[in-house]
Amino acid sequence: MFGDMMGMMNKLKETQRKVEETKNRLNHVLIDEQSTDGKLKVSLTANRTIKSIAVADELLQDKEMLEDYLILTLNKAIERATQINEAELAAVAKDGMPNIPGLDLFK
Repeated sequence: MFGDMMGMMNKLKETQRKVEETKNRLNHVLIDEQSTDGKLKVSLTANRTIKSIAVADELLQDKEMLEDYLILTLNKAIERATQINEAELAAVAKDGMPNIPGLDLFK
């Protein structure tokens, strides 16, 4: 029994290390998104850190339109980044969870 507990603890520590490695790797996974007409482009990491924003000159003439473009495009990019982030971390966590009967967290 004690050996099983130590094995589970070691597996959990290994999983924690892999989760941290995955988080660091996701800092380098870039998601590029743009408005439907291409006038606004954003790039952010899978950890949802904005890396760049490119704005067409014509959007600079209309503050409200620029704000709308930013909201829509950033929200799309953040949603994609969140999906990638959650999928990657869930995969690492699922692989590293000890097999405890009746505890199927990732079904």
